[in-house]
Amino acid sequence: MFDGFELERIKLPEATLRFRVGGKGEPLLLLHGHPRTHATWHRVAPILAEQYTVVCPDLRGFGQSSKPADTPDHVGSSKRAKARDCVALMRQLGFGRFGLVGHDRGSYTAFRTAMDHSDSVSRLAILDGIP
Repeated sequence: MFDGFELERIKLPEATLRFRVGGKGEPLLLLHGHPRTHATWHRVAPILAEQYTVVCPDLRGFGQSSKPADTPDHVGSSKRAKARDCVALMRQLGFGRFGLVGHDRGSYTAFRTAMDHSDSVSRLAILDGIP
């Protein structure tokens, strides 16, 4: 599973994310749905890695990424917080602009990332997202 990909952890300003990265080419960030992890992409990511540098994180609060603090306003679990994580992750990996794919609830984070950080998102694909 994920042949040719590295499994890594990265400390970001607001969270620590576990992620896989592999391939070469333009950067492409794949966001999983609920209640899933980066493993959602295990069949698709290696195919995409033939043309792209593919990054598949466990979003904040999922898998082995850090869990947000439990607060009454749930701000640590917000789409905006996860969007900031996505941009910070890709910037730390050296990518100022990247393609973005979101599946299921990951599509909400992908959409929010594109809205709040349009200068960072070169293209957007939403899969099985309900408006």
